[in-house]
Amino acid sequence: MYLFRGGENHASNAKDSEAAAKNMQAWMAWMGDLAAKGITVGADPLQPTGKQVTGSKKVVTDGPFVEAKEMVGGYLIVNAKDIDEAVEISKGCPIFAENGKLEVRPIQKM
Repeated sequence: MYLFRGGENHASNAKDSEAAAKNMQAWMAWMGDLAAKGITVGADPLQPTGKQVTGSKKVVTDGPFVEAKEMVGGYLIVNAKDIDEAVEISKGCPIFAENGKLEVRPIQKM
């Protein structure tokens, strides 16, 4: 699974500027290529809002964000033989052009 963090443009602002629109086109091309190769399992951007439920008293607060640049903006699940292959596949992601981060995590089967 890829978790996308940071970057200047997101699905939520894709119509705000030419740069944001071009970024979204790059994302669509990259993800379309992965889908055409049968690599993509599932993916969605996340809304920039949310709630966090914490502790035994289940305290609810707005937003799971510490800093906007660390906010998880979306996820993508890919088919890869191992984490090394998943890392190689991730290197084509447009998030790197915007100094964003991509976290690669194996999904543990239960």
